[in-house]
Amino acid sequence: QVQLVESGGGLVQPGGSLRLSCAASRSIFSNSAMGWYRQAPGKQRELVARIISGGSTNYATSVKGRFTISRDNAKNTVYLQMNSLKPEDTAVYYCNAQGLYYSSTYWGQGTQVTVSS
Repeated sequence: QVQLVESGGGLVQPGGSLRLSCAASRSIFSNSAMGWYRQAPGKQRELVARIISGGSTNYATSVKGRFTISRDNAKNTVYLQMNSLKPEDTAVYYCNAQGLYYSSTYWGQGTQVTVSS
């Protein structure tokens, strides 16, 4: 498939865990840095985590140590494992693909993550 398709969002209790998935086409996945962004109402969209083909990762300070981004090349899928979730993690999470050799950018449709007691 050409589009980025997210799944795995939902409602979870504080301290709980959730895993987001993003399926991409092989051509996009193999030539892009993959990332997860999030946007809460009234807030700017922010980078949560990013991973390049070689496996190097970057995380927002607010999620470092709690979230883990990974790639599965066989499935053309990027994951975001979210542990120790906090209410402030509540947002719409978007999958992103940024071309490493081209300027093209792709976005998923977004998946809602709500952390509430």
